[in-house]
Amino acid sequence: MTETTSPQFLSAAPAAREAEKPLHVVVIVGSNREGRFGPIVAEWLLARVRERPDLSVDVLDLAEVDLPTSLSFSPSAAVAAELAKVTPKLAAADAFIVLTPEYNHSYPASLKNVIDWHKAEWEAKPVAFVSYGGLSGGLRAVEHLRPVFAELHTVTIRDTVSFHNAGALFDDAGNHHDPAGPDAAAKTLLDQLSWWGWALRSAKATRPYGS
Repeated sequence: MTETTSPQFLSAAPAAREAEKPLHVVVIVGSNREGRFGPIVAEWLLARVRERPDLSVDVLDLAEVDLPTSLSFSPSAAVAAELAKVTPKLAAADAFIVLTPEYNHSYPASLKNVIDWHKAEWEAKPVAFVSYGGLSGGLRAVEHLRPVFAELHTVTIRDTVSFHNAGALFDDAGNHHDPAGPDAAAKTLLDQLSWWGWALRSAKATRPYGS
């Protein structure tokens, strides 16, 4: 008798191999404003992501990207060069953490612009949010981002990390004055992001999204 392998086990094999790899997370620093506070919060966040063996991380800092607000299906060579700094990083990500300030009750134009330049790179991936600002801690920006990312077929993570009156919370070296609360919030966020990231990556390895 010749033994055969069931198709269900064949289809499960890629998912099993994917599950062995650390989840690749791209942290998007959403502000490009002069004098921005974002890099301080970004370094705090990255230190916590790098502590986790289940995650690998890359950074996309929008202050280092110059994409025009006029979208094009046939971008010029100069625009293509800027996209080359961004698109491969987004495509390679299993999950995203968007770091956003709040400007005038919403998120910055630089963030919306990079979102709109891409589509497939976002699909069927989880997105978590870390925000900072004044009294609201950037939470209004986060709530405006959720329906935008829903349109792009992402899964947004329910829990966030937010820094209210952020400028007063960190010392000159970028250390949080009272880290227990933010550290606990970051763990919850990263746990949820990891679960969704592994689940979606494994599902796509078995069956491509949209099929």
